[in-house]
Amino acid sequence: MNRTAFVILALALLVGPSTAQAQVTVDVSKITCSQFVEYKIADPKDIIIWMNGYHHGLHHSLILDTQSLLENAKKIEDYCFKHPDLLVMKAVEAVVGPIP
Repeated sequence: MNRTAFVILALALLVGPSTAQAQVTVDVSKITCSQFVEYKIADPKDIIIWMNGYHHGLHHSLILDTQSLLENAKKIEDYCFKHPDLLVMKAVEAVVGPIP
């Protein structure tokens, strides 16, 4: 095998698997607490991180308090276990306050 063919094969092996992944979009406003705590949409930590950024963006806050993020994530998760049919956005509002 010549060098060019080897390089092309190596690149195909590296790039190939990553291009096979499907892109999925999610309407966060429709995620239920049940879907959230049961990992049906994504890892709850990923959802909480997105919601934290969304919430802080609406409040024009550029502060990241990692301890508060972890505490609120636990509170939201606990709240969702008790209210599985509730939308996660409503759970966030109940725990951290209204979203403008």
